[in-house]
Formats: sequence, C-alpha cells, structure tokens
Amino acid sequence: MEYFHRQIQLWGEDRQNSLKDKKILIIGSGGLGSSFAYALGSSGVGEICVVDFDTVSLHNIHRQILFSLEDEGKFKADIFKKRTEARFDGVCVRPFKMKADEFFKTCTEKFDLILDATDNLATRMQIDEFAKKTGASWIFTSVDSWQVQVCFIEKSDFKFFPTTTVAPAGLAAPIVMFAASFTANLALRYLANLEVKKDTLYYLNFFSGEFETKKIALV
Repeated sequence: MEYFHRQIQLWGEDRQNSLKDKKILIIGSGGLGSSFAYALGSSGVGEICVVDFDTVSLHNIHRQILFSLEDEGKFKADIFKKRTEARFDGVCVRPFKMKADEFFKTCTEKFDLILDATDNLATRMQIDEFAKKTGASWIFTSVDSWQVQVCFIEKSDFKFFPTTTVAPAGLAAPIVMFAASFTANLALRYLANLEVKKDTLYYLNFFSGEFETKKIALV
C-alpha cells in the first residue's frame, strides 16, 4: 500500500483494493494509449489488455510518451507491456498484436471498461458495436489540431459523427496528453465507483491558447 499512499489518501484502502479486480481493454497504444498506460497502469488496475498491430515509427515518438528513439521498428504493444509492468508489478498487461476488427471477431472476454485510443472513426464504430454486444461501457477520445472530444458512452450510440472518412490533422504533444489525462480520470473514477458524467460529449478547444469547454447531452 505504500506505492499508492497518495491515492489512498484520496479515497481510502477499500476503494484502492477494488481496482485490482478490474480488467480494461485499450484499443491502440499510440499517443493516447501511451498516456493511458502510464496513468492507469500505475493506478492499481489489475489487468490491461491492449490491441495494436503497429510498430514504432520515428514520427510517433514526440507525442507517444511510452516510446524512445531506441524503440523504432518494435511492436508498440510489446513496449506497452514492458514499460507499464516495469512501473508497477501488480498490473498484468496482455498485448494483442492484431488489428481491432480481428480482435473483435475472436474475443469472448468481458471487460469492466473499454478505452478508445485510435485515430479513425471506422474503428470507433467497431468499438461501439463490440461494447454494446459485450455489455461494456467505453470512452471515446479524439484529438485533432487544437481540439479534444471525449465521451463516456453507456446508453448512447456512436452515431453523432456523420462520416467515417475524416482524416486527423496535425497534433501537438501537450494536447494529446491533456486529452488522455481527462479520459484516464473518467476511467479511474468509474472503475473506483465514483460519480462520472455519462453519455455527454465534452468538446474542449485550445485554439486561442486558453481552455474552453462545451458539453452536449447525447441521450
């Protein structure tokens, strides 16, 4: 419990102990997934499954904080496991080096929560379908230019985007990490049985250098 001393000060030992029985699924281990690894992997969550078929490219590293220059060409999911378990030996990371649609076709497991760490709407549609089929909630997170969108999806359907062909624009590392932190906080609160605003789309933008937010109810 010494490892979690400051977190236990926040919510007590019983709530902290409850996290070790939680199992989450993260789709993607790039910019968002990297930050999820550090934020949630060292918070006491017992098991993390991560799905990512990709390898590290040089242009990934500036915003994908799990990786260093020596990791170029290696599988992201393998590094996710290595670095996450190295920070806290009480978490079990299971990497799946395959595309998301392949994973969804074969997976029969149940998860306490699913986290979207992808960068395309088509995969998010698949996540929503898988979540509905398995009875899990999931959190949608999108970063594009200076804007962030986050939604804890429980009852709503992922139909609030009219197209699946939108390509992401440029990204700055601090915005990616901010989005991941916002999402990870929602995830941790939910897993610890604390209040979470569900089925509400948070739209956050930093176009002016200041933080502005809007909330849109989806149900």
